[in-house]
Amino acid sequence: MATFTRSDELQGAEFVNANLRGARFRESDLSGVVMRGVEVQGADIDAPWLVDGGGTLRVNGVDVIPFVDAELNRRFPGRADRHAGDPDGLRAAWAALGRTWAATLERVAAMPAGTIDVSVDGEWSFAQTLRHLVLATDMWLGRAILDLEQPFHPIGQVDAASAGEDGLDMSIFMAAAPSYAEVLEVRAGRVAIVRDFLATVTSDTLAATRPNPHDPQYQETVLACLHTILEEEWEHHRYAVRDLDTIEATSA
Repeated sequence: MATFTRSDELQGAEFVNANLRGARFRESDLSGVVMRGVEVQGADIDAPWLVDGGGTLRVNGVDVIPFVDAELNRRFPGRADRHAGDPDGLRAAWAALGRTWAATLERVAAMPAGTIDVSVDGEWSFAQTLRHLVLATDMWLGRAILDLEQPFHPIGQVDAASAGEDGLDMSIFMAAAPSYAEVLEVRAGRVAIVRDFLATVTSDTLAATRPNPHDPQYQETVLACLHTILEEEWEHHRYAVRDLDTIEATSA
């Protein structure tokens, strides 16, 4: 099977009568791709920035993004509040998210032992997903909003593709996987930190700006930082549920 990596130049390539059946595209830029007269039955597209990217995705001339967004909101009650712009709305959005994750944690607890460490198609396991959300909270609340000198917990899951970027001291992160009990404890603590911050946040604070934690030359409002946390939470919850469904289906 041929593999095309980041070093290969396929931008602007044309595929005519090509057989791409079963091909997989991971972390690839397919923006502006045009497909005509194609067979796409069974195709599976997962694009986390689809809805909020400001673009379009047309299937047979119809922009399907609004339908995808509405369906995701139906499947995940509370998701529609992720863009809340005032303190009360943000508090309600975080509370709804908390209820959603609580239900998912209960589901995982009732599944066979080892489920938390199962990787589906090379994606993060459930435990790793929770660890990544610890990192996301530390990045956008601890580092960006609160400007803590050392905001990162060693348990945080760093994306291997971006390891060493963002000025992160990789030596602080754990080399070996922690126990699930420790993951749950740290994750619960980070959830509480966000809740406590939202409990007293004001509109003036939301409007204040902070350096982007990935690129400090750019400024982000506190509100934008919180929206990023909410986006991370909802997208990774969607991934987690998707993979849990796969695990249950294959073990039935």
